[in-house]
Amino acid sequence: MPINSPTELRDHVELAIQVELSTIPPYLYSMYSIEDQGSEPALLLRSIVVEEMLHAALATNLFLALGGQPRFSGVDYIPRYPTTVPHHRPPLPVDLAPCSLEQIESLFMKIEQPEMRGAPPQADEFETLGQFYHALEVGLASLSREFDLFADPQADAQLSDPAMYRPVAFDAEDSGGLVLIDDLDSAIEAIEIIVHQGEGMSDDKWADASHQELTHYHKLLQIHDGTRPLGPVRPVPTNPRAESYPGRIRAVAELFNASYRAAFLVMDRIFAGGPGQRKAVDVLY
Repeated sequence: MPINSPTELRDHVELAIQVELSTIPPYLYSMYSIEDQGSEPALLLRSIVVEEMLHAALATNLFLALGGQPRFSGVDYIPRYPTTVPHHRPPLPVDLAPCSLEQIESLFMKIEQPEMRGAPPQADEFETLGQFYHALEVGLASLSREFDLFADPQADAQLSDPAMYRPVAFDAEDSGGLVLIDDLDSAIEAIEIIVHQGEGMSDDKWADASHQELTHYHKLLQIHDGTRPLGPVRPVPTNPRAESYPGRIRAVAELFNASYRAAFLVMDRIFAGGPGQRKAVDVLY
């Protein structure tokens, strides 16, 4: 179904924030399960995580530009596992699991599955995230002809200083960074960065014009097909719970959970804008 109103558009952009946030922990958990953190597979996963964080920031900028008020401290923004990718059809289960070729193929490559050329935009029942973001583009273009969508873009609250985002190994600067969104063109630019870095389009494996960076899908494919072989992986549990660990390990797990929760509180402060934004960003670094 198409997006028919500014309220529906904001709701779907807020869903985009939640989807992007839900992908970060599974990538991180698998990355940290790799014994050699300097190996190419670990660095490839790290490069994907960094860009997923960028995508969450860009989706939040868009939400703010459309008049939304993100609430990272609310329970809806904090993912819990096991879960599923919202609105994905067929349902796509998401687990925190050690890195394996099966995890890469059955989850990560399905999250980053490229949208086939000609696939219809789908706002609510989508097979690929590309279809979902295409629906956002269509909704933005259509509704901008009827409404002043960017009457109050809340520019001060957006995370748009280029110095606050840095590419890492296997990423390229010209594949995209933070964008201040205050009109239709900048909104489309932000969405195109998310799509091109993640899924790409059809058989296009490059995320940037100079062909320095592969899309997320093709980064994962290099691990899966053995181009960059996956080495030893720690036997960490799937979907761990702090209460399942003994003694001191449980205390460390609970400390991690508290730190993870605190990160969302800091994100609330970041996207409140003002002079404290830079300090809040530094806290997460």
